[in-house]
Amino acid sequence: MRYIVYFILGFGFWLLLTLSVHLDHLIAGAVVVLIGTIIFGGYFTERPAKFLQIHRLFWIIVYIPVFLWYMFRANIDVAYRVLHPERPIKPGIVKIKTDLKTDIAKVFLANSITLTPGTMTCEIDGDYLYIHWIWVQSGYIDKASKIIARPFERYLRRIFE
Repeated sequence: MRYIVYFILGFGFWLLLTLSVHLDHLIAGAVVVLIGTIIFGGYFTERPAKFLQIHRLFWIIVYIPVFLWYMFRANIDVAYRVLHPERPIKPGIVKIKTDLKTDIAKVFLANSITLTPGTMTCEIDGDYLYIHWIWVQSGYIDKASKIIARPFERYLRRIFE
């Protein structure tokens, strides 16, 4: 059952990415998603059907523009730093703590952080993530967690937990 749910979710994502209903795109998508589902389907959550619940889909839809907003802001910041070399950078690796409990939620948090320019997740170690940050505003775990992870966590918790 979970492989079927993964296939449906993956194929839906494929359709969103390609925005095409041409037969050759549908066949290519079905083949790629089927192979991905067979290879990686056993690594995800035991109950994938929960991702088809209406309230989770609602929070996914809410999360996307929030994530895009943070990504847009970070792009502007990094572009400004590149175009204005006098603007200082203070790179470093900080340790942050996440309150998320499931592995998939932590992976999505790590990916959200990495896809936001200026930050990159280096490692996930239990409830802690090690983040390379272009402008370290605080080396304290609580403060860094609040700045980097909290904006994403409140939505990911509703989606995955």
